Amino acid sequence: MSVRERYENEINAVQQKLLQLCNRSIETLEASFTALINKDLEKAQEIIDRDVEINKLEEAINDQVIKLLTRQQPVATDLRRLIVLLKAASDMERVGDYAVNIAKECLHIGKERFITSIELLEDMCFKTTMMLRQIVEAFIEENTTKAKEVAELDDQIDEMYGSMIKHLMRLSAVAPESVAQITNLSFICRYVERCADHATNIAEYLLYLKKGQRFELNN
Repeated sequence: MSVRERYENEINAVQQKLLQLCNRSIETLEASFTALINKDLEKAQEIIDRDVEINKLEEAINDQVIKLLTRQQPVATDLRRLIVLLKAASDMERVGDYAVNIAKECLHIGKERFITSIELLEDMCFKTTMMLRQIVEAFIEENTTKAKEVAELDDQIDEMYGSMIKHLMRLSAVAPESVAQITNLSFICRYVERCADHATNIAEYLLYLKKGQRFELNN
């Protein structure tokens, strides 16, 4: 096996580990929201307890990329690829963190009945997880067209977030006794909205990888 072949195999191994991280983070986001809807406090606590697994995956990716940088001293496309792998891993780890934060808010709400419909919040979470899955597919395929299409969906999430926050603020004025839960739901809205932003970030990284210049999508 040539040096180049060995190097490409090592990069592929990092990419596979990134795929594991992406899948774990997205699954955790979905699980945390399901726990919220079902008021499954045991599941919420399990999500919090397992957060270390996602962190370890990101650390492993960082370690492998640093070794490749120091050993191979890559240039041009190879260097961009390693930078993008580091950045994408960081963003997906943050998605995992937000999923854990949602689980924590779930514990704060407990078995208390929701004071308002969370249908819009459910739709936000569904669309956000769809964005994340699609951007992972685009990343694997290195499909910049699909990446741009995914980033465009972020506007929908922003609009839904704005509508939900306005509704919760109005609700706090007429139901001040429920301000704690309103705050919890507001935080959850923010966490979901931030997850969509991370999907857009990864779309930008893919464009940087393929085009060699930085793009700002939906800013």
